[in-house]
Amino acid sequence: MEGKKFDSDKLDYSLVPWKPMDEVVKVLMFGAKKYNRDNWKHVPQAKRRYLSAAYRHLNEIAEGNWIDPDSGLPHAAHTVCCLIFLLWFGDEDTTD
Repeated sequence: MEGKKFDSDKLDYSLVPWKPMDEVVKVLMFGAKKYNRDNWKHVPQAKRRYLSAAYRHLNEIAEGNWIDPDSGLPHAAHTVCCLIFLLWFGDEDTTD
């Protein structure tokens, strides 16, 4: 008899390409060391500022610059972090 697992309607994390996430975690670690762990949660006007930062990193990629000179990490990983922060804030008002 084969066992059952009722998970067909649950999130399938096996779809996530985990290898690139190493670079994202490195960016988070860089930020934690430079600013403080979870500092990004307390930045005033966070949604506007992280959206702007994401665009700046994307522009660097468009200009042919893959590596951020400040961190030595890919601009794409910085962009992903900014977008994750935006998802975390969601509809929360961060205008303070």
